[in-house]
Amino acid sequence: MAVIFDMDTCNGCGICVKVCPGDVLVMNAIDDKIPEVAYPEECFYCGACLVDCEEDSITYRIPLPMMLSVYEPDFFD
Repeated sequence: MAVIFDMDTCNGCGICVKVCPGDVLVMNAIDDKIPEVAYPEECFYCGACLVDCEEDSITYRIPLPMMLSVYEPDFFD
């Protein structure tokens, strides 16, 4: 999963949903104070939600290939 919400600090304002350029985030259909990731495979880690979160309730889990400065498919062989 790309975006991780800390629900202990999240105030449910929905700013993260509004600023997401890929429409990856949505508010929960049952409780509209809970943000969730609707399309995790579509997240391109732009950082918009991370930067605009007033409560610092968002972190990323970035896949290892994206963390390597130069990714080569046979790097681990």
